Amino acid sequence: MLTFKPRETLTEQVAQHIENLIAFGRLESGQRIYESAMAKELEVSHGSVREALLLLEKRHLVRNIPRRGAFVTELDEPFVRSLYEVMKLYLHYSGSKFIYLWSPPDMERLESLYARMSECFRKGQLMQFLDLGIEYTQTSLAYADNYFITAAIRDLWPSAKRCAFVALRQGTGMLEDSLHHMRDSIEAIKVRDEEWMLRIFDEYVDRQCQQVLNSLPKREPSDRAAR
Repeated sequence: MLTFKPRETLTEQVAQHIENLIAFGRLESGQRIYESAMAKELEVSHGSVREALLLLEKRHLVRNIPRRGAFVTELDEPFVRSLYEVMKLYLHYSGSKFIYLWSPPDMERLESLYARMSECFRKGQLMQFLDLGIEYTQTSLAYADNYFITAAIRDLWPSAKRCAFVALRQGTGMLEDSLHHMRDSIEAIKVRDEEWMLRIFDEYVDRQCQQVLNSLPKREPSDRAAR
């Protein structure tokens, strides 16, 4: 069940709530988001919803069209392929730095995250599993030492989470893939084998991208032409 949970500023709270609605498919691809209805539902001002929608546009979840309103970003093949191509590039950059600069506390953190993710998988705790997976990937970002790349990846996470939920429509195989990817990447990082680590990243990203594409509803040619 989706709930509206307090989180930092009011704008961020509203943005997080709408982000979850999109990730869980409660707000569908291309659907209009009515500012008045959302403000009434959450018992906040129109201004708070408007600011949240602008924030979500920066995070690639919403398109604000002048004189028409706000719409959930279309989750189609070009969008999905573009997302995973960019994610791969950023992960290569941060991962290549991390593999040479990590310290023992970093490895302890990775092993702890892996153990916690394994437990979440065993118990079927989906949200906790995905949050830990994001935390695992973010471990390497501390070594990216690049403001623009770090900021860009942060803005891509919501779309990555949205795609992860889409991939789950094909079953829990995506979760098992994540655990195998994590275990293999930890071993590659331990021995500082950059080539092995990048190959693991590539295989995992490509596989998840295809899982998402396989889960997208098939569109008729006329539907695409009408967009």
